[in-house]
Amino acid sequence: MHSKHSRLDRFIAKSCQIPLKSVKPLLARGAITVNGVPVNDGQWRVCEFDRIECQGTMLQHRSPLYLMMHKPVGVVCATRDKQHTTVLDLIDHPAKDELHIVGRLDLNTSGLVLLTNDGRWSRRLTAPESKVPKRYQVRVKESLDDRYVQAFAEGMYFETEGCMTAPVELTLTSATTAELVLTEGKYHQIKRMFGRFRNRVLALHRSAVGPYELDATLAPGQYRVLGESGELGALSKEKKRINP
Repeated sequence: MHSKHSRLDRFIAKSCQIPLKSVKPLLARGAITVNGVPVNDGQWRVCEFDRIECQGTMLQHRSPLYLMMHKPVGVVCATRDKQHTTVLDLIDHPAKDELHIVGRLDLNTSGLVLLTNDGRWSRRLTAPESKVPKRYQVRVKESLDDRYVQAFAEGMYFETEGCMTAPVELTLTSATTAELVLTEGKYHQIKRMFGRFRNRVLALHRSAVGPYELDATLAPGQYRVLGESGELGALSKEKKRINP
């Protein structure tokens, strides 16, 4: 059973299938521990990753999991798909079925994908109000110039959504390549913005999401497990390569 944010006494009552009033004596005699420490306050708030025991019986022991993947072109950001390989198909981990994708990429976009079983962490990275910057590299068919830089910085009106895009920082890196930094992710936003110039996107790659930058040692289809709190340090050596 996974608790998200609930009172300890209610969690115990539900897990042990006992009346709520029967939990109080257990708390009083120190029979309930949270993360190895006896707790006697029934209103103590517990989350889905707290280790909770009652009279020596483990009721919940779930660890947060954070992964960084180099998604190849042709792989879909989905848990299952009848036609294509999914990002979960590339993961060999006992808890992979608990994972969800933090900010999806479309089929023909490569680069950084984050996965986790921690909903709070993923919401912090994807909530519109967080304005987490995402960095992309793009290659287009026709030549670029300063008109693009100005138009992207000013934003563009999308009729489907009925709103202006937030300013996008566009840096030209060659005649047909550029780097972009944007703080939102409307449907096919980058392709649609270049489409205003009738300039087709030939390749799109995401290299960073907020402080998380794609590990340069990861080949397409490989992933790494991040640290226990999703921090950038303490990367594991666990990798998996996509089958050719």
